[in-house]
Amino acid sequence: MRIVLFEPEIPPNTGNIGRLCAATKTPLHLIEPLGFSVSDKQVRRAGLDYWPHVNLTVHPNWEHFMETIQPPRLVLASTKATVSHHRFKFRPDDAIVMGPETRGLPLEMMDKYPDGIRIPIWGEVRSLNLSTATGILLYEALRQTDLMVE
Repeated sequence: MRIVLFEPEIPPNTGNIGRLCAATKTPLHLIEPLGFSVSDKQVRRAGLDYWPHVNLTVHPNWEHFMETIQPPRLVLASTKATVSHHRFKFRPDDAIVMGPETRGLPLEMMDKYPDGIRIPIWGEVRSLNLSTATGILLYEALRQTDLMVE
């Protein structure tokens, strides 16, 4: 299991996701361009002192990520997807891909990789915060694949 942030824009979200990844021992991949520097004070503040425990890789672009990691399956999170996360069958080697906060994943990417999931929203909001959504998806994936360590 791994988390992939495609062109993240907001430092505190990435910091919170880094902390989530440290807590679950889940590798974190950041795809450039980033809307900040990973040494940014806001990223470090949100991740507190956990950054040394994050298995972090920064990739210069999507192609580099795909060539070097060669993930067996990409699971793209989007409000535009039709399958709810709790109805999706996660696998232990999935790469959960989250899009930029202000625009989400590109439609071309959603068309190219068919495994798209969404988190149901009943209220009057367009989407959830990126770090909240990542936590929901990661813990559901870990639960389904029996990768949770108690």
